[in-house]
Amino acid sequence: MFAIVDIETCGNRFGYPQGRIIEIAIVVHDGLQVTETFSTLLNPGCHISGFYSNISGITNDMVADAPQFHQVAKKIIELTEDRIFVAHNVGFDYGFIKEEFAFLGYKFRREKLCTVRLSRKLLPKRISYSLGHLCASLNIPIEGRHRALGDAAATAKLFDLLLRLKSDHPQYKNMGVEEIMSRRIDKIKGYILKKLPEECGVYYFLDKEGKIIYIGKSNNMYNRALSHFNTQEKKGKKMLNELYNVDFVQTGSELIALLLEAEEIKKHRPQFNRARKAAVFTHSIDRFEDAKGIINFKIVPHEESKNPLQSFTTYATARERLESWIDESILCLRYCGLTDEDALCFNHQIKKCNGICSGNEEVEVYNKRARKVIENYTFPESNFFIVGEGRNPEERSLVLIENGKYAGYGYYDSATQLKDPEELKDVIKRATYYPDADDMVRGYIKSKSVKKIVLNKANDLVSES
Repeated sequence: MFAIVDIETCGNRFGYPQGRIIEIAIVVHDGLQVTETFSTLLNPGCHISGFYSNISGITNDMVADAPQFHQVAKKIIELTEDRIFVAHNVGFDYGFIKEEFAFLGYKFRREKLCTVRLSRKLLPKRISYSLGHLCASLNIPIEGRHRALGDAAATAKLFDLLLRLKSDHPQYKNMGVEEIMSRRIDKIKGYILKKLPEECGVYYFLDKEGKIIYIGKSNNMYNRALSHFNTQEKKGKKMLNELYNVDFVQTGSELIALLLEAEEIKKHRPQFNRARKAAVFTHSIDRFEDAKGIINFKIVPHEESKNPLQSFTTYATARERLESWIDESILCLRYCGLTDEDALCFNHQIKKCNGICSGNEEVEVYNKRARKVIENYTFPESNFFIVGEGRNPEERSLVLIENGKYAGYGYYDSATQLKDPEELKDVIKRATYYPDADDMVRGYIKSKSVKKIVLNKANDLVSES
């Protein structure tokens, strides 16, 4: 069963207040003939410009007393449910209708078939595949061009012709129209998208042998996966050619999705992931106070670091970060380990250092700037939980920071009043620690309003905020 659809709009893209549907027609086709027809003007709730009125002939006066989309939404659902959504350039019509439903809070999903693409298969080498040109060349009359019912009825007649051509075609006669239209990538796309929910989590793309080839995360895994199929990048297209299956973990929490994705990428090192694949950290920027009480920063091998602010996968990236701190916070080369201990730093000579190395700046004044750097790369508290959304309304998530480092995550029933820190820790799934996880947590805290449960050194609950 098919629902052949055409719409007229007052914009090329869906949007509010402009870019809404002003007319819709649906022609129901059982594969042999038309069985039902529906059409109506729609009041878009916005002004129709002269440009779009000239295209369709639909004016503001004509839609003034017409129903709004929400008033015919139920009818559209009934006519398209369990039917393949057919349109000429289906992406346009389907996209608008899907967005109109999304505006109402409803998830509209239908199998789609494009008569442009089907025409290219069964009527090759045409000068143009626009509805007007095709119908003219095939002697199909259009009664009311650029009106929804006229175009939908013409599309139905074109569809009838295409079905007849298919029945006589040596290659396609034993295939269904959906099968003709389906490339391997289309079939995989449909299979993948049916499996993924519109929820927050981490998804895994798998190849034919079940090997993970890409790991991603999103607040909406369905939409994020859908975006992969619209890529124009060469590497992205290569990944799609190897894609056969998908798995996912629903997290509820955006922060947990971010942390889990990074950990899983390091663990599995998927072929098509670029970022966060390095699992070995070679250098750290350490901090310490010398005998004079001056705060020092120094790049050291990661395994020798005692008080690391940040860790890196190469010396070059550590050096680049330290140099950015020097420029931004007017730090001294000597007290960043980039010149000899007894040397006057070059930056002082070119007036980019205030002279802590020559005794021209007070220690506390210099340390104040250095402490601000430290504050940007350390947690305000050493031990705390971040409380967030769970995987369902009755659940809450926890991310544990322990001894100033990310330790893991877990979930608990929100109806259960967990106050004992040890009970909270019992629900935590311990993570493999990588230093960049701390950066992700700090970045998340800075960008979001989070609830924290703070513990002291004795693991007693101190406060909730």
